[in-house]
Amino acid sequence: MTSAVEARLDPDKLIEQACELAGSDDFGAEDGWRDNLSRVLDDFVAEADLSPLGVEIAAADIIVPLRNRLQITAWRTAHPEIAEQRIERPIFILGQPRTGTTILYDLLAQDPDLRAPLTWEVDHPFPVPQPETYETDPRIAETQAQLEMTEQLMPGFMKFHPMSARGGQECVRITGGTFCSMIFPTQYRMPNYQHWLMYEADHGAAYRYHRQYLQHLQSGVHGQWLLKSPAHLWTLDKLLVEYPDAILVQTHRDPLVVISSISALIAHLQKLASDNATVQRAAGQCAAENILGLDRLMTWADDGVIGSDRVINVRFADFMRDPFDTINLIYARLGRDLTPVAEQRMREHLSANPGDGGGNRYTWADTGLDAAELRDRVRAYQERYDVPSEPLR
Repeated sequence: MTSAVEARLDPDKLIEQACELAGSDDFGAEDGWRDNLSRVLDDFVAEADLSPLGVEIAAADIIVPLRNRLQITAWRTAHPEIAEQRIERPIFILGQPRTGTTILYDLLAQDPDLRAPLTWEVDHPFPVPQPETYETDPRIAETQAQLEMTEQLMPGFMKFHPMSARGGQECVRITGGTFCSMIFPTQYRMPNYQHWLMYEADHGAAYRYHRQYLQHLQSGVHGQWLLKSPAHLWTLDKLLVEYPDAILVQTHRDPLVVISSISALIAHLQKLASDNATVQRAAGQCAAENILGLDRLMTWADDGVIGSDRVINVRFADFMRDPFDTINLIYARLGRDLTPVAEQRMREHLSANPGDGGGNRYTWADTGLDAAELRDRVRAYQERYDVPSEPLR
């Protein structure tokens, strides 16, 4: 007998709803997204322990990327010249989660010569954003209201992970349209999907769709792309196939502190959709993921997949000690000038957003993990990138 959860998360019904919203049934290239969608929904039903509210949130998290995919495909079909647009030397900020990627991204995004995909346009990419209404588009207020509703449902969310409609959005929100994206196991408990994502998924197709999304947005508002997601750490080989001239800004921090912090964040996020989310349940997954990502990073560097000439390494401790010393070093490596206008905007943003205030929201004891064992597992990474150990709270 079909359960109420299965009925609500039936793929055919969700696809039908998205088609009605978009006024189209053309999803574009058959790049595996349907099979990927089935994997997501199977784990939603079998593993995610969804609450009644969580079922509705999960349904929305499927319908929105389906709608966006339909709208982008329709616009691309009507304007085939979009496919010829070039994306040159995109800058990707990546690294373990909770290593300063967000604040670094937000600061660099203040540079008017860089183009970050903003939350409002990523969540609502149609119609194509236009320069003359880029600061006043009604989708900005709509998106901000949605974020504030999330804060009401999950108090403290914005302190854990600051977001705004005009803030830069992460690439996982874009690749969500292929249903091959870390956004799903971050927000929901999905161990089967997570294993598939780490070891079996075709991330090449996800990055091809990522390019199409950027082409869509830049057909309205141009600029050199500034992008960000810790998830790129696990798939850098595929990223560099799609963007061979990409510049990588990699942040580095003590992995044990990262595991403790990200476990607390994921547990907090998953509580929105499940009544059974805990830090300890998230921690094992986070530890395994992080170690895998760091091992891949070192292997790809050794094998020449990641050329040292395209990587700018940033230590979290250095960035926290003097953000603008780090930013100046990044600009020097990029061959760019940090203009007075860009620097002033960055300083104003930093003054208004000094940090996420997360210092006391998590402890290592909450994870239930063996610190000595994990320290041995990450020692090679710390030695290679000169990453100091930090006290564990």
